[in-house]
Amino acid sequence: MQAVTFEQLGGPEALRLREIDEPQLRANQVLVRVQAVAVDHVDTFVRSGAFQTALATPHVVGRDLVGTVLRVAAGVTNFAVGDLVWTNSAGYDGRMGATAEMVAVAADRLYPVPCGVDARQLVAAVHSAATAAIVLQDVMQLTRGQTILIEGAAGNVGRKFIQLAHQLGAVVTTTSAARDFDRCRQLGSELTLDYHEPVASQCDRQFDHIIDTSGKVPLQANLAALNQGGQVTLITAPADNHFTFDVRQFYMAQKQISGFVISHATDDQLARAAKWLNQQFAAGALLEDDLNCQPFAAAAEVHAALEQGRDHHQRFVLVPPTEKI
Repeated sequence: MQAVTFEQLGGPEALRLREIDEPQLRANQVLVRVQAVAVDHVDTFVRSGAFQTALATPHVVGRDLVGTVLRVAAGVTNFAVGDLVWTNSAGYDGRMGATAEMVAVAADRLYPVPCGVDARQLVAAVHSAATAAIVLQDVMQLTRGQTILIEGAAGNVGRKFIQLAHQLGAVVTTTSAARDFDRCRQLGSELTLDYHEPVASQCDRQFDHIIDTSGKVPLQANLAALNQGGQVTLITAPADNHFTFDVRQFYMAQKQISGFVISHATDDQLARAAKWLNQQFAAGALLEDDLNCQPFAAAAEVHAALEQGRDHHQRFVLVPPTEKI
């Protein structure tokens, strides 16, 4: 079968489309015929070595896939041949990567695709949506009526945060370019602010939770905008010159800084997120991404475009040779 692999850590040119052996099923695994694979920034981190993790051999790139069940190992009872399924945790921590015609996936990290949901739209959404779901539920423990500021809210991750925070009953404020205000409001933002200007100069609202999806806002500015006991959650690091803050004011107001990397999410966290996301997908939510579908052979070009910021808010999806673009 064909797969996109890399022999050594390096740039996009390290990726090669080549023939590898069909994976052999182990206990508690499901063999999936891949229909589509999403490409995320974290894939470029794994390929380059920026995110260090155990890799299966051969090193197949990619995390998020959607496809149909071909075979199940003995003892697997929750999936059957022909089921349409997805996973968002392949390709790291020793697991086989996603960008292959067939992938062996642990049954407890595999989830059904809801009836009637577009498989490519789903796979494009799951990385950003699962990040938002786990942060909101498990890290922030966001509750109805709490206030949240989502910075860089018009991006792929930010849009998922808006929708899910709104679903939880939070009072949502967002920052974005002015051209994206209407879209943010449609997704659930109550107050839209221009990200070119400091939040404090545009409103006097304080927040229980803040998340900056871009890493471009000084940490001290966000800490100053928190209520007593409020929390800033980092899913990307602020620039080095933005990381100083008033430690006395921080601890006297019992504020918190939390970090989250979805690579460290537990099986239970991923499963809870998948259940919630599937409910949203079935209702037509979280599926608004603009897709750019390319063949497996374009993997290196797609990685380069993502690293160079040429994605233009599109979501790249790679399609195996057996599927139509």
